[in-house]
Amino acid sequence: MAELQTPPGPARSAAVPPRLQLVTGPARSGKSRWAEHLASAHTGPVSYVATGPALPNDPAWQERVQAHRRRRPPHWRTLELQAELARVLQELAGGELALVDSLGTWVAWGLDQDRGAWQARCDALEAALLASPGRVILVAEQTGWGVVPATAVGGLFRDRLGALEQQLAARCDTTWLVVAGRALDLSGLGLPVPR
Repeated sequence: MAELQTPPGPARSAAVPPRLQLVTGPARSGKSRWAEHLASAHTGPVSYVATGPALPNDPAWQERVQAHRRRRPPHWRTLELQAELARVLQELAGGELALVDSLGTWVAWGLDQDRGAWQARCDALEAALLASPGRVILVAEQTGWGVVPATAVGGLFRDRLGALEQQLAARCDTTWLVVAGRALDLSGLGLPVPR
């Protein structure tokens, strides 16, 4: 297997690691592995922040959780916190890195909230990211590349996750798109879409 490389983008120096990064892509694209690769270059403490449910009676989910655990270095701290993401980010230490996997499962925790409460929650997450003294890598799923969701809740999930990704990507130093096991630096290659 070829050694993974992290190319420095044209707008930043390789000597100064980005403080906030977003890694997005479709299911089974390699986005979590890419985020783990980026986090492995960090010389300080790393916290893996899992936002998904426990689901002890779901064998397929448990296998995915175990696969993620096997890939992580044993010295990384694991926090399984479900919906309490903003609070944890505010509590990071200055030399710490948090790898958040994933925004999609965090969005799922808030699907029962009305529009105003949901936007307040997203704004609180954005504020926590900006105030956090540590570094953060966010993993997020791309859900809008396939068939239009057949249910209202599926459409709500897609719309909320897509809007949150745009809101947070505007604050990130680097945004990565991972497709078919290949990572593209969108910050270096792309242009922001006008509002």
